[in-house]
Amino acid sequence: MSDKFETIKRGLAGAFKPSAGVWRRQPVHTVYGGAQLFRPDTAAKLGRLALRALEVYAPDPPALARALGVECGGDTFALVYQRIREKLAREPVEDYRIDFEDGYGIRADAEEDAHAAEAARCTLAALDAGSLPPFFGIRIKPLSAGFEDRALRTLDIFLRGLGGRLPQNFVVTLPKAASPAEPAALAGALEILERENGLPEGAIKVEIMVESAQALMDSGGCCPLNAMVEAARGRCSAAHFGPFDFTSSCGVTSKYQDLRHPLCDYARQAMQVALAGSGVFISDGPTAILPTPLHQSPADAQQQEENRRAVHAAWRLHFDHIWNALRQGIYQGWDLHPAQLPVRYAAVYLFFLSETPAVAARLRNFLDNAAQATLIRGVFDDAASGQGLLNFLLRAANCGAIAEAEVPALTGIAIEEFRTGSIAAIMRRRVAGS
Repeated sequence: MSDKFETIKRGLAGAFKPSAGVWRRQPVHTVYGGAQLFRPDTAAKLGRLALRALEVYAPDPPALARALGVECGGDTFALVYQRIREKLAREPVEDYRIDFEDGYGIRADAEEDAHAAEAARCTLAALDAGSLPPFFGIRIKPLSAGFEDRALRTLDIFLRGLGGRLPQNFVVTLPKAASPAEPAALAGALEILERENGLPEGAIKVEIMVESAQALMDSGGCCPLNAMVEAARGRCSAAHFGPFDFTSSCGVTSKYQDLRHPLCDYARQAMQVALAGSGVFISDGPTAILPTPLHQSPADAQQQEENRRAVHAAWRLHFDHIWNALRQGIYQGWDLHPAQLPVRYAAVYLFFLSETPAVAARLRNFLDNAAQATLIRGVFDDAASGQGLLNFLLRAANCGAIAEAEVPALTGIAIEEFRTGSIAAIMRRRVAGS
């Protein structure tokens, strides 16, 4: 029998289809460091410096809670503090970017050539030592404003220096992209470099940095972000927000350039709406005020107190920025200084741990009634919200807020089910086994 709806169904061929890819871990941050400073042990060194800052300026859970301005009731914050220390010792950096742009500056060609080659050598040494973070990459200069040759030359030298070896989850960050032309050019260059270096086609991913008003609204009044992602030809894995260049492009003076500026809220929300369902991760930008002491060698108790106040003020600002992003559904941001790392994990862990019991209870109830939508304490859950609950716990486990071994007791989900990252797969298994 002919399908009487065939013509109608053909009309759906161009409809939007959400990304159907498997669950991918998203790092909670990206740490940027100038290329001239990168060494094979950089991540471990940052962890040691972060632990030292925690010991000096917040030696116990109550001290850290006071510094961040959060309530320290019950056992939750003690667990947060314990897991911060464990994380800084085990995996202090989740994502690291060797920076040849703002964190590096403009240098003579010979000097940047040498640093690109040395960065590749250090990357190989870190690969051999197993000391690279789980996510890793390089930020080149923009493919605009006269930097095109320099950006591609650095990328070429670095990739040739790797000798056909590529770290896991390797990306190239493209700054100041304002139109599809730049990611398209980078994708074309990467196709050439992959062939020349014996790498699989599409192995190198791309991150687009949103740093101008033009990246969110073109001359026709449309948002070009999706076109920029498409121009990268399947390589774009993330879009990172650059708040200071962005607010500057909108005429905001430096005094008022801050992650909590209304224009930054608009930009993040525009990025979220444009890229929702695309599988492209979104990252917030950095807190520019760094937790550095006023006195490098404090001579007395007064100078020690001044140092403590300066670091705590910067910590609280950073915590507020991270928490604001988390509550908006943005789970990644930038860190620029080792003393920011304890605050990154404090905010992320407190966010996840404080909500985990309620989320786990809702997920357990949902799966116990997998054949229908559920209602618990007046909250309605269907398959989409069930996936959101599972995603929450996956993020919590991936960053170390909860241990994967805790998941079965919390949710009734076996670890192998949890690792699928798919509520639909878990539901099908439950229904088939009933």
